[in-house]
Formats: sequence, structure tokens, C-alpha cells
Amino acid sequence: MPNTKSAIRRVRRVKKQTQVNRIRKSKYKTAVKQMELYLKAKDKEKAKKYFSKFQSILMQVAKYGIISRNTAGRKISRISKKISSK
Repeated sequence: MPNTKSAIRRVRRVKKQTQVNRIRKSKYKTAVKQMELYLKAKDKEKAKKYFSKFQSILMQVAKYGIISRNTAGRKISRISKKISSK
């Protein structure tokens, strides 16, 4: 149990931050799954349309440290390669 006033406030703040981080992580996972569905279905047009939104979501999530910037960049790069090669 937190004993000081600042520790009590910190606990409240961490609860809020945890909720926000969960939402962001979910948004990221959903984006990745959606892109994989488009690629599995070989629907190149939809994948190309969704790519800018996908890239935006990954960079937003990386900005807040949910995933590292390198991970986001790597995923974007690999998806981009798959879209252009097919």
C-alpha cells in the first residue's frame, strides 16, 4: 500500500496509463492482423489503401513506447516489401 500522498496519486496515475497503453497495444495488434488478412487474401489494392493508416498506427504506438521504433520500422519495411513484390 502506498503511504505518502504522492505515492497514492502515482497509483491512480499508473492505473490510467495502463488503460491507455492497453488500448494502444490493442490498436497496434488489430492493425497488424488486418494487414496480414489483406496479404493472405492477396488483396493488393486494399492492402495498399490500408498501408498508410497501418504505418500511421505503428508510428504512433512506437512514439509512446508501446513497441520500439525499430520494431515499428521493421514491420513497416517488411509489409511494404510484400505489397510491392506481389
